[in-house]
Amino acid sequence: MKLYVGNLCYTMTETDLANLFTSYGSVLRVSLITDYYTRQSKCFGYVQMADRKQGYCAIRDLHGTRIIDRLLVVKEAQPKDVGYCHPW
Repeated sequence: MKLYVGNLCYTMTETDLANLFTSYGSVLRVSLITDYYTRQSKCFGYVQMADRKQGYCAIRDLHGTRIIDRLLVVKEAQPKDVGYCHPW
């Protein structure tokens, strides 16, 4: 299950993010989104959990919790929007 994690602080690392979710189960992959040029965090990322049940437990427990003076947004990741396609 892939989770979106938003409203992260700029100092959060992928390791910190993985450690936050490992107490809920096996973390397969962590991706912290950064600016292409500056490499500074865009304050959101994705965590892929091995099991759906573990992912839902993480959402239930972590959404709205305060981490370094920020309230986390944790929800199931949605597929990327492909945008509008012109009919011609």
